[in-house]
Amino acid sequence: MTASATRPRRTRWSRQLTPPLRAFLHTESVSAGILVAAIVAALAWANLGNASYEAVWHTELSVRFGNVGEALDLRTWLNSGLMTLFFLVVGLEARREADLGELRDRRRFLLPLVAGVSGMALPVAIYLAANAGGAGAHGWGVAMSTDTALALGLFAVVGRGLPSQLRAFLLTVFVVDDLVALVVIVAAYSQGISVLPLVVAAAAFAAFIGLLLLRIDLPVLYVLLGAAMWAALLRSGVDPVVSGLGIGLLAWAYPPTRRDLERATGVFRLFREQPMAELARTVSTSVAATLSPNDRLQRVFHPLASCVIVPLFVLANAGIQLHGNVLAHAFTAPVTLGILIGYVVGKPVGVAGATWLISWLTGGRIRPAVGWAAILGSGTIAGVGFTVSLLIATLAFSGTLLVEAKLGVLSATVVSSLLTWTVFRIVGLLPRERRTAALLGDADHIADLAVHVDVNRDHVRGSPDAVVTVVEYGDFECPYCGQAEPAMREALQRTDVRFVWRHLPLSDVHPHAQLAAEAAEAAAAQGAFWPMHDLLLARRDRLRMTDLLDYADELGLDRARFADDLNHHVHWARIAQDIESADLSGVAGTPTFFVDGQRHYGVYDPGELVEAIRSAHERAVMMASQTSAG
Repeated sequence: MTASATRPRRTRWSRQLTPPLRAFLHTESVSAGILVAAIVAALAWANLGNASYEAVWHTELSVRFGNVGEALDLRTWLNSGLMTLFFLVVGLEARREADLGELRDRRRFLLPLVAGVSGMALPVAIYLAANAGGAGAHGWGVAMSTDTALALGLFAVVGRGLPSQLRAFLLTVFVVDDLVALVVIVAAYSQGISVLPLVVAAAAFAAFIGLLLLRIDLPVLYVLLGAAMWAALLRSGVDPVVSGLGIGLLAWAYPPTRRDLERATGVFRLFREQPMAELARTVSTSVAATLSPNDRLQRVFHPLASCVIVPLFVLANAGIQLHGNVLAHAFTAPVTLGILIGYVVGKPVGVAGATWLISWLTGGRIRPAVGWAAILGSGTIAGVGFTVSLLIATLAFSGTLLVEAKLGVLSATVVSSLLTWTVFRIVGLLPRERRTAALLGDADHIADLAVHVDVNRDHVRGSPDAVVTVVEYGDFECPYCGQAEPAMREALQRTDVRFVWRHLPLSDVHPHAQLAAEAAEAAAAQGAFWPMHDLLLARRDRLRMTDLLDYADELGLDRARFADDLNHHVHWARIAQDIESADLSGVAGTPTFFVDGQRHYGVYDPGELVEAIRSAHERAVMMASQTSAG
């Protein structure tokens, strides 16, 4: 099994989750460029040919099955139809954060909840103050919601090189923002509620939950129930995008288990022996079943929503004519100013102020996982409100007021992006220790490593008192573990870090991995674990018994004792303990790294791993400095 430059640097069948967060951010950084292009295209189209722009989006499209169907214009199909899939992705991400992310510690939900709600309430208050008694007062919902896709995409540009903890904090705040915004759409901007269709929608949703609980795997049923729920909500007067959110929240997330992956490997072996169409379908089903429903839906709908649906929505809704009279009037209009000031001032003050208040009221027991500069930057980038703001604007306004609202949203997006760049530019000029404190803070992080390092049991390379500990679950026959070794050596030389190896032999794909792990332990019994470790990784394609005995001779070990240990599997229990600890930590493939107890997600990349170690080292040094100063 050889590595390929074009394949992810992981044991290929193990998910080793390019974690939802990293995959999410990568998709958003790509989609941000598409979204900006859609904004420019919409403005150009509306100003060069406004008649054709409006004519296209008012084109009626009818979908009928016999006497049942809907006839809506293209803009409505986008706003209430395809945008349902956007909110499906929002629901999926909220559920993922609750199951796997920072919010799996329910105590950590309070702070992003309050920060998210406050970051919406203050802009709304500013907007209402600017529009008190005016014609635009009922459009207060336009001034509250952050565009998660665009904000994270722009953050990938202006916040390049910043710690992943900041991105995680941003995402948790934005998820709260999206959920509250959708509640507002349903509660404040739904008209003429009809009870019977609402009951039908509730029944379809209940049936959907029932199928999930019974673990019935018939996608066509879920699609039909989802379509029925959407259509019933449309008839009820409630914006049907809520159906996407509800379905997304039902899709639980979990990492694939080693047992499921081994079962999929076994099925593939049958196919390898008998390559038939029926077995091919079984292999495909078995591999897909190792992934959670959340992950499977994310992989399908997240790129579609971010790179196709949201840009189409923007193209259909962002077009406004920008001539002098319109601009002069709009930037003195209460609607435009209320939105602009609400986002640019209200968002950062609301997010940062609520975060500070919660920390103060709890005496620091509840505090953000990042530093205060990062909190301020989170507040400024939260001022990028676009997709949901435009959606609410189309529900609340028409005519001149709609144009004013769109200009306010566009202006706030530009100004908030510049403010975010300025904040992180200033932070980047600070001395290293102050910059680390400003970005990372001093809050305890959630530990992903279930079994802590024990220097009396674990194999430790480097100083036992190092400030950073890196644990690798590895397999001596895994090609990517061998590729990881130089990066770990470099990290050991450049930073104060200790390295711990734990065994995870993937015997279903690497037939010699278990024996190699036992050889390493047999060498450890003679005080030569690390020399044998290095030799096995360097010669991972030669791990038969005769090879291992030759390596024992090469290292000057007692050959007879070494061979006896292997023949009688003396160290099998020791390796089994490492495997059990891997299962407890949710590790299914190799190499998997934990940096100071936190799992380093994603396909293996030496640069990213070294950067994670460097960031952990800076934070540990900062924490030690604060402790000694105190």
